[in-house]
Amino acid sequence: MEVIVLGSIFGYPVSLFAAVFCFLWLVYLWETYLDRRQRQVVLNTSDVPSELVHVINADEFSKSKAYVLDKMMFSFFHDAYDMLEATLVLWFSVVPWLWDKVTEHAAPLNKSIKNLLGVDIGLSSESEILCSLLFLFYVSLYKFFESLPWALYYDFVIEARYGFNKQTLPFFLWDRLKAFVLSILIGFPIVSGLIWIIKAGGRHFYVYAYVFTLIITLFLMFIYPEFIAPLFDRYVPLPEGELRTKIEALAAKISFPLKKLLVVEGSKRSAHSNAYFYGFGKNKRIVLYDTLIRGFKFPAKDGSTSKASGETDEASRGCAIDEEIVAVLGHELGHWKRLEFQADRFAVDLGYGAYLKSALLVLHKDNLSFPVSDWLYSTFHYSHPPILERLAALDVLLKKK
Repeated sequence: MEVIVLGSIFGYPVSLFAAVFCFLWLVYLWETYLDRRQRQVVLNTSDVPSELVHVINADEFSKSKAYVLDKMMFSFFHDAYDMLEATLVLWFSVVPWLWDKVTEHAAPLNKSIKNLLGVDIGLSSESEILCSLLFLFYVSLYKFFESLPWALYYDFVIEARYGFNKQTLPFFLWDRLKAFVLSILIGFPIVSGLIWIIKAGGRHFYVYAYVFTLIITLFLMFIYPEFIAPLFDRYVPLPEGELRTKIEALAAKISFPLKKLLVVEGSKRSAHSNAYFYGFGKNKRIVLYDTLIRGFKFPAKDGSTSKASGETDEASRGCAIDEEIVAVLGHELGHWKRLEFQADRFAVDLGYGAYLKSALLVLHKDNLSFPVSDWLYSTFHYSHPPILERLAALDVLLKKK
């Protein structure tokens, strides 16, 4: 195999293989270092922060600490396994070996399909697009089974231990099977088109490839909420009432083009709660998890009313006040035009500052989020600022009102 040399360091040649290999290990070691820093912070934090003592008691704090430590231990072993797997794949040239196997299997497989279905699909060692799809199928099939034990342990051991997992085993397996089949039905035509463009595009193939992927992305943004998402979760319109009226009033106040206001049956999967919006142009939707709305009763498939999402030991989960939910959405809609702290300021300017504080505390408590973070770890890993920083910033904003 030809060795591609990228350059030299101190007179020593650096191959593409060595560069990729070293880069992967440097990233892994850096991530492990960050995880170790965060783990030490968690272990060394024994008391509830003063800002949260009125919301979280000692038992709840200990539970959130145990939860985050369990997740970090899981990530440590999972990441180590992934790194070992990537190292072996690179070191033993598994990718070119698998490609050789694909080209070996192409003609016999084409013959078998022709004998079985009477159709010659043209699969041979010379058909690059079809061989690429067969290669991706082998990889996808391997990843489907390889990831299964990890996902089972995470959902049915760790998440179940802390009362979050609500899936049954058949539901879990059926969900993953649907995702696997959909990835093939949607992904394979896209990959085929992309390979064809690269082969036929000449010197400027990257321009055509970019336009193609942009069109596909925009197309999926339209069809995903209508046809794909409902295959995995049930969505119903938020019933008429005060909460719906308040959310619609908020959207109108900030000229947010709200087309649909939905509730997703998240409680069938997990006790975690959230809310989000998505869409393109004037075709935007807001989605609330049913676990976010305390006591929400999701309609059964036969039209009757199912049990409330928090009817047993979860009666205290979710936001009990409409304004808390509206405040969460005020923050989320702030992302439509702003960054994180600016989104909080946006919610405060709308008059929901105090409710946003209480809603953040409810979500933090319900999701067993650990409140204390290492500054370097949070900088690299958190999409939101740590809860204590957000609460402090909100207090400053509220004092100015």
